[in-house]
Amino acid sequence: MDILFISPANPKGIYQSLSKKYSAIEPPTWALLLAESCRSKGYSVGILDMHAENLSYEEAQNKINLLKPKLLCFVVYGQNVNAGTTTMSAVSKFSDFLKKNNISILLSVIGSHVQALPLETLDKEPSIDFVFTNEGVYALHNILKLDKINLKTIENIKGIALRKNSIAQMNPAEKIVPQERLDIDLPGYAWDLLPFKYKPFDLYRSPMWHANYIEENRTPYAAIQTSIGCQFQCEFCMINVINRNDNDPIGVSSNYNGMRYWSRDFIIKEFDKLISFGVKTIRITDEMFLLNPKYYLPLCELLEKRNKNDELILWAYSRVDTVKRPEILKKIRKAGLKWLALGIENADKSIRLETSKGKFDDVDIKKVVSQIHESGINVMANYIYGLPGDNLNTIKNTFELSKELSTLAWNTYAAMALPGSKLYKDAKEKNIKLPDSYEGFSFHSYETINLPTKELGAAEILKLRDDHFSEYHTHPEYLEKISKNFGQEAANNIKKMCEIKLKRRIIEEAKI
Repeated sequence: MDILFISPANPKGIYQSLSKKYSAIEPPTWALLLAESCRSKGYSVGILDMHAENLSYEEAQNKINLLKPKLLCFVVYGQNVNAGTTTMSAVSKFSDFLKKNNISILLSVIGSHVQALPLETLDKEPSIDFVFTNEGVYALHNILKLDKINLKTIENIKGIALRKNSIAQMNPAEKIVPQERLDIDLPGYAWDLLPFKYKPFDLYRSPMWHANYIEENRTPYAAIQTSIGCQFQCEFCMINVINRNDNDPIGVSSNYNGMRYWSRDFIIKEFDKLISFGVKTIRITDEMFLLNPKYYLPLCELLEKRNKNDELILWAYSRVDTVKRPEILKKIRKAGLKWLALGIENADKSIRLETSKGKFDDVDIKKVVSQIHESGINVMANYIYGLPGDNLNTIKNTFELSKELSTLAWNTYAAMALPGSKLYKDAKEKNIKLPDSYEGFSFHSYETINLPTKELGAAEILKLRDDHFSEYHTHPEYLEKISKNFGQEAANNIKKMCEIKLKRRIIEEAKI
């Protein structure tokens, strides 16, 4: 085998007890894309999904030994924007294990954390031989062309960082796949390489809310992208670091903003494959699926023809200001989009504008959410506590807004300086305390260290987040609304979820 892509297990503790039942297990989208890309060029490929199969290190190494790949590549993204960093903990431990057990194959990593901090990663992780500094497509192709793959033969490959004379260095940047070649050089998903127990995709499960809080709707589950990247420059986001095209030691996502789209006909063929496998619960992973009607409306029209008996359960991200027209909402609902995840972020317009580069200017959020609800689409409302300028009053106003909007799914993160975001680089320059472990970048772990603001400490913000999560999901009116829409079983499942209380080190130490 030429290359084996490894999707590492989630580190223990990043979701605490939520991981046993309530966290999602998502197919490794980018491992699937890269595997198909390499396979389309004639290379033999495989995918080892340690998370889905719940493999021990010994079991995973046995599979590697049987497959005998020329190159191992950890693909480290995930279902949340912080997953690329938090999952590095699992990469570090498993790569150390492999090296201690005398594996001779080069170990490489593709993912958001190494795109943001390639040199720091190599300095910190001696068991990792090299990393890719952007999406890695052309660098991978060029490495696999080599007769032998070792540190000497790859030393001049563009788009990677490696050690030369024991010093971590970045080679010249490699280009990303241009729009006109997206269908050609990233030609789909290697769905057939995914593991399963009884039937395809049965090892994967959606978030609870996506399945209307009903366990049996969570699997089989898949995720698919119709575009890559985002044209905006939000300071808290690191999604565009995948497009990196420079050699700065710290990559900043907002410097690489841009979007590329696969063709409509190309994407609908991938949906057809998933539907043929019996998958109806599907996440559209794009950061901005509902941004450009030129792309998404023709696709939705094709999906509508496949949404027989309204069986599809799709969800996608959207900006609040791109779903203002009721006729648009009706069309996407007919396509099977039953949930929209809206990044509302904060009730205070000035805070939103400061960190989001013009997001939501002149938008009536209450009216938009009401229109979405009237169209028969549910809302997962996302908020962020602790953005620059936030204080006790603005956080209170954000929570009050969220209760007034009364969405059937609710999520709030404490603002985090994620590697790859402008907030991270700013925090480094200002000597603001950052996590000293990968787990510290998790939104849900015991080790979480979020950002403070001028008026609030990190522990105060995190406690408000956790308290409000519990308050929102246990409120009698909310649970009654859940029961009315999805049934009493759904309400009972939410109650059980809320029995799990997250423990936080910084809150314990602050004694608040």
